Amino acid sequence: MRHTKRAVTAALLTSAALALTGCAAGDSGSGGGDAASCEPAGEDVTLTFTSWIPGIEDAVAIWNEANADIQVEVQTGPSGNAGTYQNFFNQLEAGNAPDLGQIEYDALPNFRVQDGLEDLAACEDVVAAQDQFLDWTWGQVTLGTEDEVYGVPQDQGPMALFYRSDLFEQAGIEVPTTWEEYREAAVTIREQGGYITNFSQTDINQFAGFVWQAGGQWFANDGDAWTVELTSDESMTVADYWQDLIENDLVATYPAWTDEWNNAYNSGEVWSWNSAVWGANSIASGAPDTAGDWSVALAPQWESGDSAAGNWGGSSIAVFKGTDHLYEAAKFALWLNTSEEALTSLNQTAAIYPATEAGLELPTLTEGVEFYGGQPIYDVFAEAAAQVSPDFVWGPTMTQTYADVSDGFKAAASGSSTLGEALEKGQASTIDALEAQSIPVAE
Repeated sequence: MRHTKRAVTAALLTSAALALTGCAAGDSGSGGGDAASCEPAGEDVTLTFTSWIPGIEDAVAIWNEANADIQVEVQTGPSGNAGTYQNFFNQLEAGNAPDLGQIEYDALPNFRVQDGLEDLAACEDVVAAQDQFLDWTWGQVTLGTEDEVYGVPQDQGPMALFYRSDLFEQAGIEVPTTWEEYREAAVTIREQGGYITNFSQTDINQFAGFVWQAGGQWFANDGDAWTVELTSDESMTVADYWQDLIENDLVATYPAWTDEWNNAYNSGEVWSWNSAVWGANSIASGAPDTAGDWSVALAPQWESGDSAAGNWGGSSIAVFKGTDHLYEAAKFALWLNTSEEALTSLNQTAAIYPATEAGLELPTLTEGVEFYGGQPIYDVFAEAAAQVSPDFVWGPTMTQTYADVSDGFKAAASGSSTLGEALEKGQASTIDALEAQSIPVAE
């Protein structure tokens, strides 16, 4: 039944895109040549590619040196929601979008609804590469369909628990394996003047990762229209859990990614962080004085003995409508996300955690990490990656959803509202946004 729901979701996305753009079913929407044929250009090609990944230029340089006939010009900018996505939409409207762009999984449906992406299923090499990727990451770029592909998975963000193993040991606290144990540990840590973690007011995709782990959904449909489920039972369970911690002053509520936030971790005021694999670098850079004192464990579970993980983040490389070089763009995107040399470069410069099965076994990911006391932390994340459900569905207006829920979370952190109320308001505004775009919404 899950498979059916995902397939219907993707079909709805397709119909919504056609309704919004007025494109005929067989229209490739490309400028110039017939890009949808995915045939070699037969001449030298220069591709344009926009990304915000640190050090992406190094990986592109490796490609350019080995492929004189397909050169890639890379442009870097702010992260997607910080401006690059809006630039993409503006460029698509103006007809001058780059050939390729970095798009996070949660943003892909938005671009698909706006008919801004080429279907890479036209390229045999892309289809043949499916088995190289973790099932759930491939599901993120196919939107649940079996015959459409709207990007090549690049990385992933399986979630686990970063914790100050030295402080936990000194306090005699066992590493929590359930969320109930996590709350008990929070009480003990607060009695000692610290906080077990910081609840982010703005990282709504982190909260979505918690819901993902709990088996919840934020979006679904009944075969004809979208259902918005920000207030699903699982989502409200997660909200009630964190609301309790906030109300009882068991978690800090510093704005994330600020000097206050960094200092809270660097000083030992905050003892753990439920985050994605990329968080390893965030802690190392934000809390340098704590080097050697951190460890990583699998995320606490809602029921003892369960083995589920959420995901926070992850991107794809998509090819935009308007390209004249679908074949060459797809070839580069596959190389960037499957070759050992590219994945090693991206891991070394930006801590990219690959979406491929083989990528998880890169030599750089099997070694102990000095900041984490020599622990081979990526072994934990490899285990977590295998525990992520493939069935989580993103909606087509996630940027707006995140912004609206974040407003409510800030109010909850200040004590003037609750997380549950924030989700209720976010649900209402998301439905309004879908209806404003003529996207069918279930009653």
